Amino acid sequence: MKNLINYTLAASLAAGAAAHSHNHLHRHVKKDAGSKVEKRQPDAVTEFVVGPTETVYQLGGLVVDVEKAKAGLNNGDYVVVGETTPTYAPPPPPPKPTKLAAEFVEKPSPSYAPPPPPATTSQPKPPPPKPSPSYSGGTGLNAPFPSGQLRCSQFPSQYGAVPLDWLNMGGWSGLQFVPGFSASSLSISSIITGIAGQSCAPGCMCSYACPSGYQKTQWPKAQGATKQSIGGIFCNPDGYLELTRDGSSTLCEPGAGGVNIQNDLSEVVSTCRTDYPGTESMVIPAIAQPGQQIALTNPVQDAYYIWDGLPTSAQYYVNKKGLGPKDACVWNSPSDPTGAGNWSPMNIGVGKAKDGITYLSIFPNLPTSNAQLDFNIEIKGDVNSPCSYINGQWSGGSNGCTTGMKPGGQATIRYF
Repeated sequence: MKNLINYTLAASLAAGAAAHSHNHLHRHVKKDAGSKVEKRQPDAVTEFVVGPTETVYQLGGLVVDVEKAKAGLNNGDYVVVGETTPTYAPPPPPPKPTKLAAEFVEKPSPSYAPPPPPATTSQPKPPPPKPSPSYSGGTGLNAPFPSGQLRCSQFPSQYGAVPLDWLNMGGWSGLQFVPGFSASSLSISSIITGIAGQSCAPGCMCSYACPSGYQKTQWPKAQGATKQSIGGIFCNPDGYLELTRDGSSTLCEPGAGGVNIQNDLSEVVSTCRTDYPGTESMVIPAIAQPGQQIALTNPVQDAYYIWDGLPTSAQYYVNKKGLGPKDACVWNSPSDPTGAGNWSPMNIGVGKAKDGITYLSIFPNLPTSNAQLDFNIEIKGDVNSPCSYINGQWSGGSNGCTTGMKPGGQATIRYF
């Protein structure tokens, strides 16, 4: 049994045994570790200044020597479960203490996770993808969902949900079987993650994708007893789909808007959002064909999913060019098992904070992946500072970057 160890930037986390489904701690960032990017709070003239960081590992609440921690990670004795990052702003005046947006990490259940990618001495070049839909459209986005009237075997595409057929789960983006759950449940202690070949069935939380620029609205108030995230609509004991979130009658909703991807490459690029709350797999597609611009969902953090009392933002996995959704918006990529999906080279974080600023981050998928992105990224538009990854170099010389978009602004994440 592996121990869970936390990788943090000058903050404290927790640890425990990796015996259950998805463990996640503060901040939404990623499955096996977190970004080294700091969120910057605007001062009176909306300047953002990077401060120094310190890497700290903790196990059972105690600080672990860095070399010992790294050795344990390399040997498989430890598993990274989260990170936290301090908030800061340049003086004067000093900022009031605030809570950071919650971020999450994803870790598949040992009982249900797919096998690790096979060892390979040479990485095959993925075949050119076949033309695929952009996932930017949808029908019935504003139609109220008829809770308790549709059979669980019927995927609700007429109510805005987008089927992800390549996952082989009946179109659903994730399945969480929750025996004993009811509308009166305060928490959920038994969570069994579904796998390919299964589909939505009685006793299951059935998660789904929405078109680009939209996000799912449904998750139950009762969440995992040990802080697992749970999301989707519920297949009741009679085999009918029920809404799970009070006050929300549709399946999809737009975010704050203002953020787009522009693909100026000659090949498709798949940017895949984690299915959160839910299984936290990186399967929600934002597929940009050559020359295409598509919306990227920008959650309003204090009006969206709240995890452990903290607001959450969106995390995206940026895959190498030329990979379509079936090779990129998956945990284990069939064509590039060590450089796509969970092992993609780069991450993007997006979210509109309570102060009205939309924070946009680009950062490497470390320490999970050493894969190298084969194109450049830059954030342009109504942003307060440069943020780019060009020819292997970060703007400002750091290992990642963050910028802020003013309220009502427009920002483009350009691939070139």
